[in-house]
Formats: sequence, C-alpha cells, structure tokens
Amino acid sequence: MNTLIYGVSRAMAWFGAAVLCALALISVASIGGRALAGYGLGPVPGDFELVEVGTALAVFCFLPWCHLRRGHAVVDLLWGAYPPALQRALLLLWDAAMLAVWSLLVWRMWIAMADYHANREVTFILQMPVWWGYAASMVPALVGVVAAAWRVLEGVGLASPPAEFQTAAGAH
Repeated sequence: MNTLIYGVSRAMAWFGAAVLCALALISVASIGGRALAGYGLGPVPGDFELVEVGTALAVFCFLPWCHLRRGHAVVDLLWGAYPPALQRALLLLWDAAMLAVWSLLVWRMWIAMADYHANREVTFILQMPVWWGYAASMVPALVGVVAAAWRVLEGVGLASPPAEFQTAAGAH
C-alpha cells in the first residue's frame, strides 16, 4: 500500500508540474498576443481564469508528495537537541495536525463545490462553471488526506515508508 500512496502522490506532483508548464505557455502566448495586437493577434481569452484554476490544481497536486517527503518549510534550529522520542512525538503531532487540516479543507471544498454547482456560477470570460475548478482540485485534495493519514500510520509504527525514504535524512 505504501508504494501505491507514494507512487500516486509522486505522479500527481509530476502532473502538477505539467499543469504549471501549460500555464506558463498560456501566459507567454497571451502576453505575446497583447504585444503583437497590431498584427492581428491578441491575448488568450480567459487567460487569468485558466491560470487561477490551474495554479490551484497544481498546488493541490504538489502538496501530498511534499508532505510525504517532509518537504514543508521548517525551523529546526533546536531540532537536533531534542531527544529522539520527543522528535518522533512532534512529527506525529505535526502529521496528525496535517490530517486534520486536510480533512477540514476537503470538507469545506466539497461544500463550496456543491454551492457553486447549485448556483450555476460561471467565470466571466470563458463562462466555465466555477465548480469545475473545485472538482479538479478535489481529487488531489483527497489524495492529500490519504497521504496525511498514511504519515500518521507511519508515525505510530503501523506502516512504513518505501525503502528509499527510510534514511535518517528523510526522517526530518
């Protein structure tokens, strides 16, 4: 199971990178189109709407992999001075807090998505239903819940990360 969770999280991070590359190309095309407006070109319609939705999707795609790799920003000035038992307890507390935050986030995203769907709200330029952005981000957000729960299970010793992540350097 750990290989599946880590593998899906890694694949989603790569998908998020592809989304960001596509957004960069859209932005370049739109800016170039504005600069060449005198030659019959123009901006990409709804470019800011696409960038808004795509950036949210990309961030949600990156976060599960970041959490599994313990890639979040930390201030560890005194970390080495803590006894190993306290370090493990703090990591478990952090993982439990992330699970709570992810769960709350998914719950509220679901409510917002349902509300936008019921109201049939659309974006200004593309007339794209707003709930589509929430639905697209819901998939990686659910993977984030699973990744955070898996980290809690790793913290209490009921699961272990794949061998490539069991080094001392990967612990924090």
